[in-house]
Amino acid sequence: MLTEERHSIITDTVNTRKSVTIAELCRILDVSASTVKRDLNILAEAGKITKVRGGAISLDESFSAVEKNVEEKSAICTEEKTAIAAYAASLVENGDFFLLDAGTTTEKMIEFLPQKDITFVTNGFIHAKKLAQRGFRVFINEIKAATEAIIGAECVLTLKNYNFTKCFMGTNGISLTAGFTTPDVNEARVKSAAMESSRRSYILADHSKFDEISSATFAQLGKANIITDRLSNRKYAEYTSIKEVM
Repeated sequence: MLTEERHSIITDTVNTRKSVTIAELCRILDVSASTVKRDLNILAEAGKITKVRGGAISLDESFSAVEKNVEEKSAICTEEKTAIAAYAASLVENGDFFLLDAGTTTEKMIEFLPQKDITFVTNGFIHAKKLAQRGFRVFINEIKAATEAIIGAECVLTLKNYNFTKCFMGTNGISLTAGFTTPDVNEARVKSAAMESSRRSYILADHSKFDEISSATFAQLGKANIITDRLSNRKYAEYTSIKEVM
């Protein structure tokens, strides 16, 4: 296959699917990963696609390295977040020991939590306060001002010593190529550590988070179940279990 033909197929595939992995392109083109990577570099430099870790996305797919603050996030998809949070809370069982991630959707879970024998670790300051007010046992660490999340090397090391039954995580973006992402690399490390220490991981994300990519990947799609309001791109269901609640 000529180089020009490969480039045309790659560009058409990316624009049609919105995102594609290197592995998928290798199968489509029947070439090596090194050839695909070289082609992606050329096409990205020509301004025809956007190259990301593990593949490429179309130019119209959203990428953001800037994170909204808590107030801005709270005003987005409030009804959807409430439905997602209510379903997630229904998964909590007596005796659970789990991580409740910082975030506006995970925060909404607290009002729906059953009065059971549950212990929490959270990296959200507001979450810890609300959990304590409801009488739950809760542990907390160091704070990041913009998102009121707890991050840092000490937090990561601490999380690796836990054995969570479940973790409920927030995310800034979900992508077929980049997986679950967040703008802050330190926050990404905390999320990764929590998921690695959990028996089962859930990502709570409304529909606006799909086909979005932020700077740092904290897990690939297959590492967690997704709870969302609705799913437009059915391709995601091929990678992990997805529960739609609206």
